[in-house]
Amino acid sequence: MLISGKVQKDMAEGSWIRRMFEEGARLKARYGAENVFDLSIGNPVMEPPEEFRRQLKKLAESPPSGMHRYMENAGYRETRAAVAAQLSLESGINFTADDIIMTCGAAGALNVVLKTLLNPGDEVIIFAPFFVEYVNYIGNYDGISRILPTNDHFIPRLDALEAAINKKTKAVLLNSPNNPTGAVYGEDFIHQLGEVLRAKEKQYKTEILLINDEAYRRLIYDELELPLIWRHHQQSVMVTSHSKDLALPGERIGYIAVYPECSQHDKLVDGFIYCNRTLGFVNAPALMQHIVRHLQSVTVSIAEYQKKRDFLFQSLVSLGYSVIKPQGAFYMFPKTPVDDIDFVRELQESRVLAVPGRGFGAPGYFRISYCTDDRTLEGSLEGFRKAATKFKLC
Repeated sequence: MLISGKVQKDMAEGSWIRRMFEEGARLKARYGAENVFDLSIGNPVMEPPEEFRRQLKKLAESPPSGMHRYMENAGYRETRAAVAAQLSLESGINFTADDIIMTCGAAGALNVVLKTLLNPGDEVIIFAPFFVEYVNYIGNYDGISRILPTNDHFIPRLDALEAAINKKTKAVLLNSPNNPTGAVYGEDFIHQLGEVLRAKEKQYKTEILLINDEAYRRLIYDELELPLIWRHHQQSVMVTSHSKDLALPGERIGYIAVYPECSQHDKLVDGFIYCNRTLGFVNAPALMQHIVRHLQSVTVSIAEYQKKRDFLFQSLVSLGYSVIKPQGAFYMFPKTPVDDIDFVRELQESRVLAVPGRGFGAPGYFRISYCTDDRTLEGSLEGFRKAATKFKLC
């Protein structure tokens, strides 16, 4: 057998998101795409902002000389400087181009960070529910995922974190705003988490990197603000992408930002640049780097996403579903009245697609995405009503 045992095992277990994608394709082929209400995939239907189109047209009509050539492995210095300037403006921290590495999206960024950090057997702490690919990314480099619980509002439990950290703990990986729950971790939580990490570093005489996956950093509602991890733990990096804030998921453009005061800043940056190359990503796409350089203060309509969130949340609550109102991203994570796989299959009877919570390490819930069109959201309600009636939610 040419395929490795590990990959065979991982493929057999599969991704629940992928399974729902395949089920969706089957249902659409049978009933027609307009009659299937797919809330399973976080693939935004919102188009990129007009500023993106203008920059794309400008580059197409008047391309600068050498626009498609190789660049530094960290990315164009002008683009990194633009990213750093916006981060400096938002944070009050003096970021420079030397703190930024352009990457092939947040997924590429996370793989670069984890490859740089991990020796075989090193542990990375993540919190359930979590983005489905985290365990795979950590396993790519022979790391071990330590999966810890969150509370009833999907905030990581600090008592569990304090008990879990040991000499092999290399990093703590957060995701705020969170996929799949939409939770945004508050300032007090981030501050207390920083205190726990510093105490454990002192206890074990190690350094623990705090990584925040901020792929949804601009999608925050109700005038909330995203706390800055930099101010609460010196050893910290942020990974993000423009997949959501500029509606460019297919363009795979993101970056890593390293806190300027990180004690091993230069070694980390050098390691990230090296791994960006040796993993085969080599560079973030040149065209996208030229474009996003001019769009660091631009985002899609947050009000439109908040409108979708409010519609779906109010509809589900009125039907009797138990759901925490998301504060960011574009997902909801309601409780299921029965086994989550059975419940998702029941929704499929009404041609509504969702993802069981166990796919995110949290059985008893299901994830739905509201980054779709209003017709799909509205059309899904009859399926949710039927399931609510069958399981006596209302």
